[in-house]
Amino acid sequence: MKTTFRNSMLSVAGLIMCGGAVAGPAVAAQAAPAQAKPVGSVTVDKGKGGDKSERRAGYEYEAQPNFYYCGPASTRMALSAEGKAVSQDELAQKLGTTENGTDSAIDITRVLNEYTGGRYKTTEIRDDVATKEQVERLRADVKAAVDQGRPVVANILGGALDVDGVEHNYPGHYLTVVEYKDNGNTVLIADPASPGEPEYWMDVTELANWIAGRGYSS
Repeated sequence: MKTTFRNSMLSVAGLIMCGGAVAGPAVAAQAAPAQAKPVGSVTVDKGKGGDKSERRAGYEYEAQPNFYYCGPASTRMALSAEGKAVSQDELAQKLGTTENGTDSAIDITRVLNEYTGGRYKTTEIRDDVATKEQVERLRADVKAAVDQGRPVVANILGGALDVDGVEHNYPGHYLTVVEYKDNGNTVLIADPASPGEPEYWMDVTELANWIAGRGYSS
């Protein structure tokens, strides 16, 4: 029964609404897109003695306009790194997004591939807690994707702490990973439900456990 439950999680992952206490403000937040960043992957210059391993996928931030558009918003941000300006409404239609959310990471990958010529794949983390191998796979996938200028879209559940100790908690959500540092051990989240704090850093193990039971597109 437990295995069946885990295996079925990806297909119902997005059906829990993008919302909750943290995501609530996004219902009223029709934030304007942030200034567009360079398209492609760039090495972040930290100056003398800085971290030369930090890489960022150029993208344009855009908040979700309601409580259930986290999938379209995250997909839209990922596509902006390809120089593609696709509306969230268009993406919602292609994703099959309803007030119950977007079904799964499989749908995110399918739509991303429609616009990028098949650059994305779906990876599941089927366990309740990510294994060391799954954490390493996520780290490697984020590095490979960002190095190619391709953000990662992750489907998450529950709460996780960023590097500043701030908890981000959702009953089901999509967000975009746009940068890494420390050789991929720390990643930067672009959160469409948090226009007041659109980006925050998170340990990659914490992110893997946030995704656990669901999947990501990279």
